[in-house]
Amino acid sequence: MLFAHDTECGLTATAALVNTAGPDREGLPDVAALDDFFTAHSWTGRHEHTEAELRSVRDLRPRLRRIWHADPDEVVAIVNGLLRESNALPQLIRHDDQPYHLHAVPRDAPLAIRMAVEAAMALADLVRSGELSRLRICDHPDCDNVLVDLSKNRSRRFCDAGCGNRAAVSAYRARKAATRS
Repeated sequence: MLFAHDTECGLTATAALVNTAGPDREGLPDVAALDDFFTAHSWTGRHEHTEAELRSVRDLRPRLRRIWHADPDEVVAIVNGLLRESNALPQLIRHDDQPYHLHAVPRDAPLAIRMAVEAAMALADLVRSGELSRLRICDHPDCDNVLVDLSKNRSRRFCDAGCGNRAAVSAYRARKAATRS
């Protein structure tokens, strides 16, 4: 583990949330999809299961996506803005058989606020450790997904949408075609 468990979970959930939106996709089309996202990323606390909550989570995505394209000063401005707007007050919390970790807003805060603050706290750890280079865009030419490279050797190049497999198949086919020529 390179970072604290809650930092890694926050970074992974943030990238996954950003990747639910794209020019030709809506990964959170309805409340049921948000419910699935909530469960898949082990969110706890308040979850209203409403269209209003879904809209507020969707509205967070563009702001978080900007972080992957920002310089360090802009990342800091976004992170500080998210923390300030949410009235974040970091505290050590233990719940649901989890070890102590940081929460900066109450568990009954609206989901979008908790998502914003969890992202901001995790990104703050990247900034403080000088590891913003771990935020990447997928290397596949047809993909604009974001990723967080949590590998020890900083070698991750592709997102979780199967782009690594597609790249390997393309490379294999290119090698086969070259040997037939």
